[in-house]
Amino acid sequence: MRKQENTGRSNSRSKNNTAPKREGREKDNSKKFDKRDRTKSNDNEGEKPKREYKPGTKTASYKPRGKSTFDSKKDDSAGKTYSREGRPKTGGFKTSRPSDIKPKKRDDKIRLNRFLSNAGVCSRREADTFISSGCVTVNGKMVDVLGTKVSLEDDVRFNGQILNPQNKIYLLLNKPKGFVTTTDDPQSRKTVMDLVENACHERIYPVGRLDMNTTGLLLFTNDGDLSKRLTHPSHNMKKIYHVFLDKPLTKNHLLEIAHGIELDDGLIAADSISYVKEEDKLEVGIEIHSGKNRIVRRIFEHFGYSVNKLDRVYFAGLTKKNLPRGKWRFLNPIEISQLKML
Repeated sequence: MRKQENTGRSNSRSKNNTAPKREGREKDNSKKFDKRDRTKSNDNEGEKPKREYKPGTKTASYKPRGKSTFDSKKDDSAGKTYSREGRPKTGGFKTSRPSDIKPKKRDDKIRLNRFLSNAGVCSRREADTFISSGCVTVNGKMVDVLGTKVSLEDDVRFNGQILNPQNKIYLLLNKPKGFVTTTDDPQSRKTVMDLVENACHERIYPVGRLDMNTTGLLLFTNDGDLSKRLTHPSHNMKKIYHVFLDKPLTKNHLLEIAHGIELDDGLIAADSISYVKEEDKLEVGIEIHSGKNRIVRRIFEHFGYSVNKLDRVYFAGLTKKNLPRGKWRFLNPIEISQLKML
């Protein structure tokens, strides 16, 4: 009897325990049913948006039910109404510049030293020296204060000669033999300016110099700063010459020139030197950065050689490709940019 009573009690307890479990299962089933039945629509406004799965996709798209509160959200402090994209509706903030803020006026004036440099007189640093010495006048008055600004309408004169700011010109000439590298020759010889006189209206000057009997590349410009930089020894501008000798250059002399030799004005060494053709020792290519007068000719004359012909084939990254002897051309923008980066 006791065993039966115990079993009865256990059955009653098991019945009591299983009841809530079934209820839980029913709730779970209802949840599962809700998850499965996602295609049912709910027309009641105000409910949360339900996910709607599309066949063949892993993500769900949301469809809002009813009107979103964000559409009608107002900023109480500013009294503005905003759309969903966050852009102001009618009466919102203006994106244009306020009328009380005026753009700064462009200053058309430039420094006086830059004006002189643009006119092709000299570099900016040299212009400061001329200004301090009283060589420059503006509108009839001498100006010796550095940093003075002038406009294009001002009457600027250097040593009494009126100046005009010019466009920067960069011109390359393949110089022929028999022309002197100068702007004016007192002996009335032919100058390189005769070869480029009709090239432009601006006044240009040769950068550096080539001997009368030396041929090859010669640059012209009215950019005083660039001219100063290309000719100053500290910048070590690369120059390559094609040398034609009267007799074959020996190997020992070639090595001595490469290591350096002592001339009257000091030690000089070639950056690079080699034979143009191994079978012909009369033609030599030499790379040098020195700008001393007749330096290449004097190097070979030191060993008893005579230079029959000297041609500059490379200067500051420029070559004479497709440029016949006695002809000139303007530099392209890429070449100008490369010069200014040297």
